[in-house]
Amino acid sequence: MGIVKIGDDLHEELRKSSSVMCRSINAQAEFWIKVGMLAEANPSLSFQQIMAQQLKSADVQTPQIETA
Repeated sequence: MGIVKIGDDLHEELRKSSSVMCRSINAQAEFWIKVGMLAEANPSLSFQQIMAQQLKSADVQTPQIETA
């Protein structure tokens, strides 16, 4: 594990978003870093596509919502 220095403003945004997402500040930062890395490596994919791919690779069964 290493230490990453970030600015106070970004840290505050991490703190606020971590409480909404029920994650620790470190887990929220790690999530943002991972998603950002995947987005850079796969620029043609949307956020939703990246998340769907990650859930599928973790063998998470996601329920489908029926639309009328």
